[in-house]
Amino acid sequence: MPAHSSRLALHTQRRQSLILGALALLLFVLGEHNQAAIGFDSRFILFAKEMLRHGPSFFPTTYGQPYPDYSATSTLFIWLLSAPFGQVTSLTAWLPTALASAVIVMLTWRLVAPHSRQWALMSVALLVLSMTFITETRAVSLDQMLAAVSLGVFYLAYAHDHLAAPRRHAGLLALLVLGFAIRGPIGLVIPAGMLCVYYVLSGQWRRMLTTGLQALALLVACIGVLLALAWVSGGETFVREVIRMQVTGRMDGTEGASSVLYYFTSSIGNYALAYPLAALVLLTLALTGRTQTGAALTLVKYCAGAGLIVMIGLSIPQAKKARYLLPMLPMAAIIAAYPFQVTQGRAFMLLRGVTLGLFLLMPGLLMAGLVLARQRLGEQLPELTTALAVLGLLQLVAVGALFKAQWRTTLLAFCAVLAVWSTFIMVYEPFERRVYDTREFTHEAMRLIDQTPLPLVVHGMGKDAKAIKFMVNVDRDVQPLFTQTPAQLEALNGQAWIIMDRTDYQGLQGTLLGNTVPVLSARFDKNEVVLLKKP
Repeated sequence: MPAHSSRLALHTQRRQSLILGALALLLFVLGEHNQAAIGFDSRFILFAKEMLRHGPSFFPTTYGQPYPDYSATSTLFIWLLSAPFGQVTSLTAWLPTALASAVIVMLTWRLVAPHSRQWALMSVALLVLSMTFITETRAVSLDQMLAAVSLGVFYLAYAHDHLAAPRRHAGLLALLVLGFAIRGPIGLVIPAGMLCVYYVLSGQWRRMLTTGLQALALLVACIGVLLALAWVSGGETFVREVIRMQVTGRMDGTEGASSVLYYFTSSIGNYALAYPLAALVLLTLALTGRTQTGAALTLVKYCAGAGLIVMIGLSIPQAKKARYLLPMLPMAAIIAAYPFQVTQGRAFMLLRGVTLGLFLLMPGLLMAGLVLARQRLGEQLPELTTALAVLGLLQLVAVGALFKAQWRTTLLAFCAVLAVWSTFIMVYEPFERRVYDTREFTHEAMRLIDQTPLPLVVHGMGKDAKAIKFMVNVDRDVQPLFTQTPAQLEALNGQAWIIMDRTDYQGLQGTLLGNTVPVLSARFDKNEVVLLKKP
C-alpha cells in the first residue's frame, strides 16, 4: 500500500475512533444525573464533597482526616468537574470513569481497525457487553482509569512498531506515572508489566530491559514522593497506614484473601462474554495454530501475553476483587473477536456462529429475564413497560438483520449492546439504588437532628463502612462519635442522637436505650436502621 494511502487509512481510522468514543461516552453517561450514592461510590463522593468544602489536598479526607488507601488524584478529577456547579453529582463523579471507558473503546478500535473493521467492531461490542465493564463505567472506578492507562501504554508501543506512529517513549513513562498517581504502586506495575511482555514477545529484549529498569526507577521515585506527601499530610503514623493500606495489606491478605486461581475461574462470569470466548479462541489457535499466520495473529499473541501477565501478576497478592482485572478486558475482547478476522476453518466459523447467535438472542433473553424478575420481585422493580418495549423493538431489528447479510454482524452487535445497556440503565440501576438507598433515611434523620441539635453517635456501623454511606448524604461537616459495644453506649453522658442497625437496637432490649422508642426507623443500605434520642 502506498505511503499516502496508508496515512489516509490511519487518519480515517482515528476519525472513526473519535466518533465511536463520543457515541460511547454518550451511552455511558445516559440517565439521571443526580442519583444517590450507593456502595463503593459513597467513599469517593464523600472524598470529593470534603475537597469541595475544604480545597485540594495530597490525600482525600473523611471526617476531615486524610485517608491512606488512595492518593487524591481521582478525587481531584471529580473536584475539578464539580467545582463549576458547586456540588458533586453522579454525573461529575462518574465522568472521569466514563471518559476512561470511552478512551478504552477508542484505543481498542485503533488497535484492531487497521486489520479489519469487522474485527474491531466485534472487539468493541464484546468489551462493552462485559458486566464488570458496565458496572465500573457507571461508577467511580480507579481500576477502569488504570485500564485506560494500561491500554494506552500498550497502544503507544504497538502503534510505533506496527502502525507507523512516531515513538513516544516520554509518553509511555508519563502514563506510568499517571497510573501510579491514580492507583498507587499497582497502577505503575500493571502497565509496566504489560509493556515489558510486549517487548519480550516482539523480540525487543534490549528495550525490555531498558524500559523495565526505567519503570523500576520510576516506581521507587513515586513511592518516595508518596511517602513524603503522606508524612506532610499526617506524620509517621499516617505513613505507616499508607504502607499498610496500599502495599502490605494487599499482599498479606489482611485486606481480604482469595484463591490463587480466583481470576482464572471467576472471570468466566465477571468478564463474560469476552473472557470465556477468548479462552475458546486461544484453545482453537493452539489446536490449529499452524494454519494461522499474519499480522492479525501477531496482535492476538501480544494481547494474550499482556492479558495473561495481568492475571498472573494480580494473582500473587492475597487481596483480589473482580474489578482489579479490568486492564485485562480489552485484550480478552480483541482475542474473543478474532474469529471475525479469520475467513477459514470450521472451528472459527462455529465461534462466529455462537457469538452472533448470542447477540441475536440477547434482547429476547433479557425480556424473559425481566418477566421472571417481575414475578419474583414485584413492586421492588421499576416500571418495566418501556424497557420491554425497547427490548422487543431491538429483538425485531435483530431478527431482521438475519436477512441483511452485509449489515448482519453490525446490526446484531448494535442490538445486543443496546439491549444490555438499556436494561442496566432503565431497570437494574434504579432497582439497585432503591434497594441500597441511604439518602432518604439520612435526610430525614438530619432534619430531626437539626430541629434539636445534640451530639450525634453512630453505633456499630463502622467509621469506614456504613457510616460513610450516611455521611455522604450530609452536605456539611459533621463529626459523629463512634461506638461499637453496648458498654460504650452506656458510658455516654448527656443527651444525644444515636443511629444504629435495628438488630443492634433489639439486642439492647431491657436497657434504657432498648426501652427508648425510635424517633425514626427506615431502610438504609438494604437493612433497617433506627434513630434514637438518648434521654
